[in-house]
Amino acid sequence: MKGHRALGALLLALLFFTGIALGQAIDPLPFKNHAEEVRFQNLTRELRCLVCQNENLADSNADLARDLRHEVFELMQSGKSDDEIKQYLVDRYSDFVLYDPPVQSSTLLLWFGPLAILLAGAVVVVVTVRRRSRVAPVASMDDKSTDEGDDW
Repeated sequence: MKGHRALGALLLALLFFTGIALGQAIDPLPFKNHAEEVRFQNLTRELRCLVCQNENLADSNADLARDLRHEVFELMQSGKSDDEIKQYLVDRYSDFVLYDPPVQSSTLLLWFGPLAILLAGAVVVVVTVRRRSRVAPVASMDDKSTDEGDDW
């Protein structure tokens, strides 16, 4: 009987804490219509959570992300366009707040660094393969000459 009570208490606690966690993830905002809600969702997917860094504002449960979502909502309500909202956030938090930062001299490494690393790796592979292919025939000739001299 004690086991059933403990299991029941555990399930009740699990349901309680799950409800609290879900309640924190839901961020109800009073949208005027469905189009405004879709605009908000699209805009928050284009903005990075400054705490999580690998999540957008729409998906993050961080307190700062929640505050930024509310700020984006208020800016939308005040009549700002998506570009004006993004520029406002960039002015406050730099280009880092954008998931797709613009191509500028300060972001060249971010945009083209992976390609440069890939090309450098390809060059290393090609040079290594060419060196091995030049050395391999000479080594095989030496192997044959030593094999011919070894008659048992």
